[in-house]
Amino acid sequence: MNIQPVLLWTDVLIFVLIACAFALTLHARQRPPLREAWRRVGQQPAAMAAATLLLCFAVVGILDSFHYRAQLPQAPGQEAGKAAVYSTEVLSALDTLLEPLRRDTEKTYSEPFARTLFQRETIELAEGGQARVYPPLEHGARHLGAEDSVAADVVARLAVALIPALLFTVGVGMVLALGVARGRRCTLPEAACFILRGQTALAWRAVLVVTGGVAVLVAWAVELAPLYHVLGTDKVGQDILYLSLKSIRTGLVIGTLTTLVMMPFAVAFGIAAGYLGGWVDDVIQYLYTVLNSIPSVLLIAAAVLMMQVVIDIHPQWFETAAQRADARLLALCVILGITSWTGLCRLLRGETLKLRELEYVQAARAFGVSTVTILRRHILPNVMHIVLITVVMDFSGLVLAEAVLSYVGIGVDPGTISFGTMINMARAELAREPMVWWSLAAAFVFMVTMVLAANLLADAVRDAFDPRRA
Repeated sequence: MNIQPVLLWTDVLIFVLIACAFALTLHARQRPPLREAWRRVGQQPAAMAAATLLLCFAVVGILDSFHYRAQLPQAPGQEAGKAAVYSTEVLSALDTLLEPLRRDTEKTYSEPFARTLFQRETIELAEGGQARVYPPLEHGARHLGAEDSVAADVVARLAVALIPALLFTVGVGMVLALGVARGRRCTLPEAACFILRGQTALAWRAVLVVTGGVAVLVAWAVELAPLYHVLGTDKVGQDILYLSLKSIRTGLVIGTLTTLVMMPFAVAFGIAAGYLGGWVDDVIQYLYTVLNSIPSVLLIAAAVLMMQVVIDIHPQWFETAAQRADARLLALCVILGITSWTGLCRLLRGETLKLRELEYVQAARAFGVSTVTILRRHILPNVMHIVLITVVMDFSGLVLAEAVLSYVGIGVDPGTISFGTMINMARAELAREPMVWWSLAAAFVFMVTMVLAANLLADAVRDAFDPRRA
């Protein structure tokens, strides 16, 4: 199939973030203090388990960042030499992998692993009259006969799916054992025993356990998702598992790209206010005090609505609906970053006030070292642990902020799939009888898993990089 690659603004920033992560990894490997701090993080089983989960979420988000437009088939009678025409629908690599889930939609709600719709419909009977029945699904459980049991079929397929999951886990364990054996210069069985007993320099056993659990869930989803709606469907019949996986990228974009906007403001203003003092300190304090005095929801709502007006006035800027939705998502990241830098700025100002009175800073100033050099070589490296800890801990707060903002209608574009839009669509169905609970439950479980993993990793990073705990 011929395709036309599409590069959204958020895709570019995600790829820049990946490049920065690789560069920071190489930098940390060359600096013994940083390498030792990250080694302390790796020694904690909870941190390694959380990092493994976040890596799985990141893989899904990266797959969802390779966008393209498919070429439309030639119309009857169209000349062969005509230029190719591409669809206005922008898809991603994740959409290609999840094609059955994206394509096989139902009429409306259906419960997880259901064979019929959730709502009764009136049908005309062959012998005359009408009846209220639950219509069968068009795609879910269509491979079963009338007398086949859903439970028996699901259990049998779950058992079959365990085999590839276990083989994959064993393969990952072998790779880890080879690494441990090479480092300790021992045999492969001895290295495997060290991993299973938790006697390695890093908590590889936690990584192996989480990898095995994720592999089992993925194998079950691969086996069952093409045949059933594993997590049910929403009001318009879309598969909830597909929506949940598509929401991961939005959460990651909000959590990571916002920090790119927040960090320059917070670092520059915080260090400048603490080191320079005087009128510079007064102006910066006044600025973040005023921002903190305005309710953040009102400030964000006003900025988002103004940005939406700009987008509506200039529809020619966007060739597809996906580019329009991406522009609003990027604008939301910028707005959240501009309104959330004040807390880190205050922390950096206080730390810089303490650092500028230390002997080595006073000596550098006495020897005539320029202010820029002192800030770059003496102040900035000694506050980076605060920046790193704050950024990691704010990630979870930003993911939750998107959900809250989308719930009240001032978040991402309605066409963008996110945890907030899933919760917003599900809220009206909680009062019905019987209750439609699976959409809200799926968004809650995925979002809590991501946020919990980020919080656990943030706790480990804080303990490892805080000088008072070293």
